Amino acid sequence: MLVLLPPSEGKAVPERGVPLSLASLSLPGLAGAREAVLAELVELCSGDEDKAREVLGLSEGLRGEVAKNAGLLTAPARPAGEIYTGVLYDALGLASLDAAAHRRAAEALLVFSGLWGAVRITDPIPSYRCPMGVKLPGLGALAGHWRGPMAAVLPEVAGDGLVLDLRSAAYAAAWRPKGEVAGRTASVRVLHAPTRKVVSHFNKATKGRIVRSLLTAGARPRNPAELVEALRDLGFVVEAEPPAGGGRAWSLDVLVTEVH
Repeated sequence: MLVLLPPSEGKAVPERGVPLSLASLSLPGLAGAREAVLAELVELCSGDEDKAREVLGLSEGLRGEVAKNAGLLTAPARPAGEIYTGVLYDALGLASLDAAAHRRAAEALLVFSGLWGAVRITDPIPSYRCPMGVKLPGLGALAGHWRGPMAAVLPEVAGDGLVLDLRSAAYAAAWRPKGEVAGRTASVRVLHAPTRKVVSHFNKATKGRIVRSLLTAGARPRNPAELVEALRDLGFVVEAEPPAGGGRAWSLDVLVTEVH
């Protein structure tokens, strides 16, 4: 099982750790694209601060994120699972998983990123600010920059098992499973049952709980149909219909009654 996650907007800032080494990151086929984004981002944030804030979509209160990006080459790096914070990652609770579940997380989880493309939770990275929706002056839209490298690398990473896609739309734009891989991909929406609407906070929290439940239970669904069964066994209310025709991803709705 491969689980595709969005990053968190907020990130922990490590106080210790060796600096970034691009060569140490997983998915080495993305190395060239990573190097290009990193160089462009550091150059942007080492120059005109107001221009950098405008390009990155940062408010005045987030001005410090520009300096953080400018220092990426020397900043302390820690495993990505320690860097990403926020609602989804709080609910996932990587630090409190037992050893077996944490090993499963290291194998299964892939976090998408405007800067790194995608990383494993064990990959050491510094804290940064670079959403996928950014258009860097020398590279253009990051989703477009990543599309080619991702298409070359991720089908092999997906292997022959289930792909559980929990990404937001901006990050899904960087890689959309196609063909045979798409046929064993399931994307999940979390809906407030009484209103049938998506509410951001508990959408993220429920996705974190879904991943945690699968990891702690040791569930290994091999396809979307088995995923539906596994989630129902774990107590989730799931609505799903197989897609019409082959080579198309499943869409699953997980219904939640309480906003928490």
